[in-house]
Amino acid sequence: MLNPDLKLNTKTFDKDVEQVPIRKGFGQGLLKAGELDKNIVALCADLTESTQMHFFKERFPERFVEIGVAEQNLVTVASGMSAMGKFPFVSSYAMFSPGRNWEQIRTTICYNDRGVVIVGSHAGISVGPDGGTHQAVEDIALMRVLPKMIVLSPCDAIEAKKATLALAQIKKPAYLRLAREKTPIITTEETPFEIGKGNIVWQSDHGVAQVGIIATGALVHKALMVAKELEKENIKIKVLNIHTIKPLDVEAIEKLARETRAIVTVEEHQIAGGLGSAVAEYLAKVYPVPIEFVGVKDVFGQSGTPSELIEHYGMGEKDISEAVEKVLGRKV
Repeated sequence: MLNPDLKLNTKTFDKDVEQVPIRKGFGQGLLKAGELDKNIVALCADLTESTQMHFFKERFPERFVEIGVAEQNLVTVASGMSAMGKFPFVSSYAMFSPGRNWEQIRTTICYNDRGVVIVGSHAGISVGPDGGTHQAVEDIALMRVLPKMIVLSPCDAIEAKKATLALAQIKKPAYLRLAREKTPIITTEETPFEIGKGNIVWQSDHGVAQVGIIATGALVHKALMVAKELEKENIKIKVLNIHTIKPLDVEAIEKLARETRAIVTVEEHQIAGGLGSAVAEYLAKVYPVPIEFVGVKDVFGQSGTPSELIEHYGMGEKDISEAVEKVLGRKV
């Protein structure tokens, strides 16, 4: 059942569940953050409406800077503005930022510990027809390896809004990963959110869980759908929503591993270097258990509809279900 303590969306499993692009939640959160803090500024690389920065631009035109198609300049200008007391949010497609400007992020932002939020929109395979050149499936790996960098991957638009507002409070180097397509709303305004703290969004109403699914981003909804279906087969699952890749909620992950002794990780990203790698790195040190990884398997993307691509690259509900069955067979 959905965790009642989290006050999640009661229509999560309905066919007519509300669907909103995760990036829209960022746009709404940035606008609210700008209303609360006059030192917040926004910079974009010629993708203002696509990345949903237009809400902020329309309300605060004097605090918005259009850099143009120059992503390396985008983050170095932001670093300079941070040094002068401003708190910049910078946005582009994830393939370009951090994809194109990673060294500038490393040197001018992280190395100098500048408070800048890098917003990578249109991340993952679900960008769809834009094709492999524009499908960022390596960005989590690029960003979580950077010292001082916080990495967030919200599961829906409401969580993205909360993540934006939370980042506006702490003013640290951070990466916020956003998806392009409409995504089912899982959380509500009352659902708790704290950077670095995962949430158990699904749990069996009786007995001990047999498998723990650790998911992030837009695929959290698919993990929930699988957990609900497998409950009918008397397979008890807990689903942990990890919206913060770094700092990782190691306490929640270890607790889940000790309880279930079998883990499945789910992400719309390369298996290498992403959430699955982060989970495995930690559990290998403290409590090794069988792990199955659902994600992109060392390949580039291609053009297609978002739903076709999710299935083609092995990240659909069927694939998650098969991973659960496989890890169950590996339990000691």
